[in-house]
Amino acid sequence: MRTKDIATALIVAILAASFLMTAVDLEFGSPKNTGMDDYMIQNGQEMAAVNNIVTGVVFDFRGFDTLGEATVLFTAVLAISMMFRKRKEEDEDYDYE
Repeated sequence: MRTKDIATALIVAILAASFLMTAVDLEFGSPKNTGMDDYMIQNGQEMAAVNNIVTGVVFDFRGFDTLGEATVLFTAVLAISMMFRKRKEEDEDYDYE
């Protein structure tokens, strides 16, 4: 096994462990009640001019946030696909005896 493969596996293992530790520490089931929730429920329909408040929040108030999340996901998928494509080209150049 090459040093580069070992380093890649080590980095992936460290990232996976850090994501897992973060997920274990998250609280589920009882989100904190903030004043923003009540405000959006009472005024969101009028502010966004939509019948469904969820649609209004997602598209009118969180549109840029959703666009940013989609950009991050697209970039990650692109980077991973480029990483595997490069590895495949390296394997094709390898001279098997």
